[in-house]
Amino acid sequence: MFTEKILKSKLESLEGKDYGGYQSLRGEYDFSGYKLIIHQIPKDPYAPPHTGIYCIRVNRMDKRIINIKMDSKLEEIAFRDFLTRRFYRASADISKGRRGTGFSGVITINQPGQAILDRNCVVIDDEVIEVRCFLGLPASGRNINSKTAEEMLFEELPKIIELSLFKKNLRPGDLLQHIKTAKDAEYLRNKLDAFGLVAFIADGSILPRKSGSSDRAMSRETAVPFRSPESLKVEIELPNAGLVSGMGIPEGITLIAGGGYHGKSTLLNALEFGCYNHIPGDGREQCVSLMETVKVRAYSGRPVVKTDISGFIRNLPFQKNTTEFSTENSSGSTSQAASLIEAIEIGAKVLLMDEDTCATNFMIRDFKMQQLVRKDDEPITAFIDKVSKLYSEKQISTILVLGGVGDYFDVSDHVIQMIKYEPLDVTDKAHEISRKSPVNRIREEENNPFHIKERIPLPDSINPSNEYGKKRIYAKEIHRLNFGKNIIDLTDLEQLIELSQTKALGYAMDYSRKYMDRKSSLKEIVNQVMKDIDAHGLDLLSDRISGHFAEFRPFELAFTLNRLRGFDVVQREIIQPPHNVQDDLFCQSYPE
Repeated sequence: MFTEKILKSKLESLEGKDYGGYQSLRGEYDFSGYKLIIHQIPKDPYAPPHTGIYCIRVNRMDKRIINIKMDSKLEEIAFRDFLTRRFYRASADISKGRRGTGFSGVITINQPGQAILDRNCVVIDDEVIEVRCFLGLPASGRNINSKTAEEMLFEELPKIIELSLFKKNLRPGDLLQHIKTAKDAEYLRNKLDAFGLVAFIADGSILPRKSGSSDRAMSRETAVPFRSPESLKVEIELPNAGLVSGMGIPEGITLIAGGGYHGKSTLLNALEFGCYNHIPGDGREQCVSLMETVKVRAYSGRPVVKTDISGFIRNLPFQKNTTEFSTENSSGSTSQAASLIEAIEIGAKVLLMDEDTCATNFMIRDFKMQQLVRKDDEPITAFIDKVSKLYSEKQISTILVLGGVGDYFDVSDHVIQMIKYEPLDVTDKAHEISRKSPVNRIREEENNPFHIKERIPLPDSINPSNEYGKKRIYAKEIHRLNFGKNIIDLTDLEQLIELSQTKALGYAMDYSRKYMDRKSSLKEIVNQVMKDIDAHGLDLLSDRISGHFAEFRPFELAFTLNRLRGFDVVQREIIQPPHNVQDDLFCQSYPE
């Protein structure tokens, strides 16, 4: 243990020296009210933030430090999330930002989004709160600038710590509200099954976002607050917010219809992110979906490995096998069929689709096309002819955004029309239109059942090493993961919301190999990984201390593996459909 005076003396002696001289600062330093632990310093000022490991540790018994008694893991996650946001905000306010080469002068922490997530940038145990941040030790070229480093470590950092961790600068009511908001959302989600619902959108919610590049809520002065139609209104008593009312979306097949720019996709976006708890002020605090809700879309070019898509596509030209379908370059229809089957394989209970991102020939064949192209010449059985079977046989609900295909009225249970961002229950009207319209389209359902086959991953097909034999796992974008020699395209995983999730997924892929014994299925493996994270935290994914991981669902882990080029499996047919299996590992559930 060193004193802060020793740190200052070391810094003064490094002025003008080569950047590598900063390595001498590694160690633990005792400041007034906190400890600064420098675990690892990048050897280059251009090195990305995740290559530096700096920890601030405060004693929870110090009466100056904000502290609460946590009765559940959810409360702990919300507390850590709250501190993360305070530290990030204080860093943005106090740090003067880049001052020199590369990341010189930067003080920051893993940037949080709009969801309350389990992250490892703030860790709490019985004795201490540890904040893992990034300090861009400054340089001019490759020469150390110790004067700016002193300003960062002895002026800026102490102010940031005081603003984010000292209770004199924090309002206890804000922290309490943060925790209550998370608990109410989790309570709502856990109540959906009892009400026969797959999702709930509270009255007064603000669903529109500021822009396509911002996930923050549109201002209440501009946005139209959500209001449930009376026929779908549900009231639920929450532990903290009391009685709330809103629109419940029942199990079954639900269509969201309406004209362009009237809010169809906005509603669907709220549903796809309803598997996360949102921060106070987000506008979607009481908008929840089942954890097993999966957004499915077409994405041409993605790889597919030994997936049985014969429930939708069979009899391809040149005897291409669709019971064990593999390709390095899928089409729109085969990519969507594969993604749908992969979701069911891991345990999806609700499928979300938007016609704008779906393959048209996968979704429907209209009457005129049926007259031109005989079914014998069409290998695809359209989703419209399978969606009812998905629900009746496997209890998998579907929520589908439509603006131009009224034939889906025939198979719907509920139809919601969005008009100027307000939902109307038009189920009766839609079904009446179906009854009065001539039934021209021929139902093309075949007797071929859904063969949901377990796939057993082969560990040798997952290699995180680069061409030099060194482990290479990193991400600079949410939907682009560098893993070994591969770049994994995750564009179609639309429920990923933070870069820290993508980084964690890369390491989770590597970690999952320990359970690949050539007997365990993909579902069993990802659930075991989730179980380990639940028990030991995100730190177990790496042998180095990290502050750059956030929680993800087993779906995203399985989907990321599926998109790794070279990933290989063997098939094993599931005897019992997945919905008959009680599985509590889809995502963490926090009892009250």
